[in-house]
This record gives sequence, structure tokens and C-alpha cells, in this order.
Amino acid sequence: MNNIYKENLTVEELAGHEVSWFKGEIVLIDNLKTFYEVFPRLMGSDLLGFDTETRPTFKKGKRNTVSLIQLSTEFLACLIRINKIGIPDELAALLSDPRVLKAGVAVHDDIKFLKNVKKFNPEGFVDLQNVVKDFGIQSAGLKKLSAIVLGFRISKRQQVTDWEAEKLSEAQMIYAATDAWVCYQIYRKLRNGTEVKTK
Repeated sequence: MNNIYKENLTVEELAGHEVSWFKGEIVLIDNLKTFYEVFPRLMGSDLLGFDTETRPTFKKGKRNTVSLIQLSTEFLACLIRINKIGIPDELAALLSDPRVLKAGVAVHDDIKFLKNVKKFNPEGFVDLQNVVKDFGIQSAGLKKLSAIVLGFRISKRQQVTDWEAEKLSEAQMIYAATDAWVCYQIYRKLRNGTEVKTK
């Protein structure tokens, strides 16, 4: 058991961490031409940060279909608007590739809802909520995990915004990219002990 990390953080401890975010290249993919131009840039990676965004619903028991898939390396975040382009075969193949690790939080739910968009056989997914238990971390939310493992907190202000808007705002894109990038960095640091640069 590795006990260099805190089990959990209080609200006050969390507030004491500086806010940081993804500062690399963000590419919004909302048409197939851009998809085929940019997607190959992800193919050399054996680890990707993974997340999804869904337009919020305020009716109990109802959930909208997934709007966005985010995949991130250290310096590149691809935001794929699947509400506009669906899940192309090449993306489904990546989500089914056991050689490419896709690290995220609560990935089981994401996968379940993505399979409603297109059937695929999910392989290579890593749920950080399971990984952190090996390090004595009890917290499961991405905001606290970021502070515990990486030493900074992330803003969740854009979480319940409209992910199906005709045009995503810069704040939405930074938020979405940061969520996937933080998953990449948490997994990499826990597994390799690699320090994370946030500047």
C-alpha cells in the first residue's frame, strides 16, 4: 500500500489548492473532415485521458444521449461532438483497442451510454476510481482526485451547461479538455510517479 496520498480532502483543504487547467492544444471536432485530419494524431499514444459530456436534464430519471467524447494526450485534447458526427468506425475501433489505455472516472456509465449511440466492444478502459484505492485514496470525484494526486484543483463550473449548443464556448472547451487531460495525468502519475507540469 502506498500512503503518500491523502485519503480524502475537506472542502476547506480543497479550496486551499490553486486552480489549474489544460493549456495544450484543443481541437474541436464537429465534422468528419476535421475528424479524419486530426484523429490520426491520437493513434501513436498507448494512454489517453477519457471523458464524456452530456446535456443536462432536470427531469428525474431522464438522461440525454452523450454529446461529446474527450480524448487527451499530454499536449493535445480532441473534443469529438458525437451529437454532430456520431461515432465513426475509427473511433469505435480505438474504444475497442485493448492496447490503448483509456483512463477516466466512472467509465462504466460512460461506456453504457456510448453503446446506445453505436455498438462496440469496450476494451482498454481504466476506471481511476478503482486505481486510486491501491494508493489508499478514498475520494472518487475528479475534482478531489486532481487535488490529492496532482496538487491543483479544477473548476467544474461548466459541467451543467448546454453541450448541444450550436457553438461551444471557450470556457466549455477548456473545461472538457481539462477533465480528460486530468484523467491522463492522474493515471500517469500514479503508475509512473511522473511529475505533472501545469504551466
